[in-house]
Parts: sequence; C-alpha cells; structure tokens
Amino acid sequence: MDLNYLRKILKIFDQSSLTELTIEEDGLKISLARKISFPQENIPLVSSFQVEGTKPTTLIQEPALDKKELNRKEEIATETPSVTLHKINSPIVGTFYRAPSPEAEPFVEVGTHVNPGQTLCIVEAMKVMNEIESDVAGTIVEILVENGKPVEYNQTLMLIKPD
Repeated sequence: MDLNYLRKILKIFDQSSLTELTIEEDGLKISLARKISFPQENIPLVSSFQVEGTKPTTLIQEPALDKKELNRKEEIATETPSVTLHKINSPIVGTFYRAPSPEAEPFVEVGTHVNPGQTLCIVEAMKVMNEIESDVAGTIVEILVENGKPVEYNQTLMLIKPD
C-alpha cells in the first residue's frame, strides 16, 4: 500500500466526524477508530489505526497551548513537590453529585480530611444513588468533576493526598 495514500486517508478521517472507518483493498484491510468522550480542556486528539497482521498504531496530536497557559503549567510543576496523589475513580457511568440532596452541604470540600469508608460523593445511575467512599485516609486536594455533570466508568473524580 502506498504510504501517501494511507496519509491521505488518515487526514480525511481526522477532519471528519466519523468514529470508525474500515477499508479493504487488494486483500489489505485498514480499520480506523476514534475514542469518544465528554469534552474536556486540553486533551490530546488520539487517532489509532491498524493494518491487518500488524500491531495497532496510535497517533497523538497535543493541543496547542498559549504562552500564558504553558508558563503557568511550568510554574505549577516547579512549585509543586512530587507527591503521589490517590485517585478516586467512578466505578460506573452516571451523574456526579457532591451532596446527598440539592440543599444539603457537600460531603467533602478541597482541604477536607477523609478516612477510609467515608462517603465522598454520589454517582447516580438508573435512578440508583451509589455512594462513593474513600479507600484511603488523607486530604482532598482536588475535585475534578462539577456537581450534576455526567461521568464515565473509571473517570477520576477526586485526588487525595494520602496521610
């Protein structure tokens, strides 16, 4: 297969809204697929393709950052000592809630100390309220999801600095 032809196919696929494309030609099969997720800022665009009989290939295009944003990221990297943070991930797809009801106080805020088994938030799935509990003792460093927003399976909800 002509490499320029393959590049043209990849360019057309990247510029389209297609999520999957399969082309068979002269006994050669090319499958392209794109991951779909909820929009988030500064996530690299990932395109993967596989020519049958070879390993999958992934192309990553990093998003363009303006100079202010790039400088701020460098400042944060130099200011922040390297600390391993514990991730609290969603065990299911659903809607994220910080409090047990709209008028109630949130379960936790940034800076709250938590213990294992303490409820951190709720993920509602199919009208069932699933309490998400901490599995470590530590301090909430960041809450990554807005109240009432959809979450995906295994999406990081919060970061905890373990004790």
